[in-house]
Amino acid sequence: MNEKQALQDVENVLRDFLSATLEKKFGTSWFYQCGLPEERINKWKEKFEAELRKQRYSNCDPRLIYYSDFYDLGNIIRKNWELFVNAFGEKKEIEIFLKLLEDFRNTNAHGRELLTYQKHIVVGLTGEIRNRITKFRSMQETGESYFPRIESVHDNYGNSWKMGDLGIITGLTLREGDILEFVVSATDPKDERIEYSIDYRDWQSEKHIQVLLSEAHIRQQLTICILIRSQRSYHASDGYDDAVIFKYQVLPKLA
Repeated sequence: MNEKQALQDVENVLRDFLSATLEKKFGTSWFYQCGLPEERINKWKEKFEAELRKQRYSNCDPRLIYYSDFYDLGNIIRKNWELFVNAFGEKKEIEIFLKLLEDFRNTNAHGRELLTYQKHIVVGLTGEIRNRITKFRSMQETGESYFPRIESVHDNYGNSWKMGDLGIITGLTLREGDILEFVVSATDPKDERIEYSIDYRDWQSEKHIQVLLSEAHIRQQLTICILIRSQRSYHASDGYDDAVIFKYQVLPKLA
C-alpha cells in the first residue's frame, strides 16, 4: 500500500479531469473563469516560471493547473459544481473526501508518517474518486460505465498524454536501437485487473511497457499505440477498451 503514490495519482487525475472539463466549457483560458481569484492563478504562474528556471522547458508540464495546490482543486469543483455533479455525485460527500485527503497530504508533506488505518483511508478515498471519474468518462464516451479508461501516459523522453489530449506528436527523432518506455495510469470502474499493450502485442499486467526500436520502425512518422483492456469477454472497442497514440520520427542507427 503506497499512500503517497495514491495521493499523487488522484491529484494529477483531478487536475487533468478538471482542466479538460473547464477547457471544453470556457476555452484554453479557462483558469480565468474557473472562479478562483486572480492571485491564485498568478501563484501557479510563479511556480511554473520557477520550475522553468530550474530545468529545461521540455521537462516542465506547461499546464498551469499542474502548479496548483490540492485545495485549489476542491475550490474549483465547488465553484463549478454544475459541471461536475454527474461525475462526483453528492456534493457534501466529495467535499469531505477532498478535505480528508488534503489533511493527509499535508501530514505527509510535513514528514509525519500516517498511521496504518489512515493509509487505508487514503487508498480507499483516492480509489473511489478515480473510479467515479472513470465511470463518468466511460458513460460519456460509450453510454455505459463498463470499461476501463486511460488516465495518463508518460514516455521516457519527457512526453506526456493526459485527459483531454487527442494524441501526442512528440517532434522527437529517435534511432534504431533506442528503447521507448511508457508508464500508463488507468482505472477500471469494476476494479478488476487491467492489461496493457503496445500495438496489440504482448499484453501484460505491468503498467510499465516498452519497445525496442528496430529497422521495422524506421519511418518519417512512427505511430505507437498504447492500449488497455480488461480481462472481461467484452470491450469498448475491437479487442481493447481505450487507446492513446504517440508519434515519433525514427531513423537508422548511426554508423
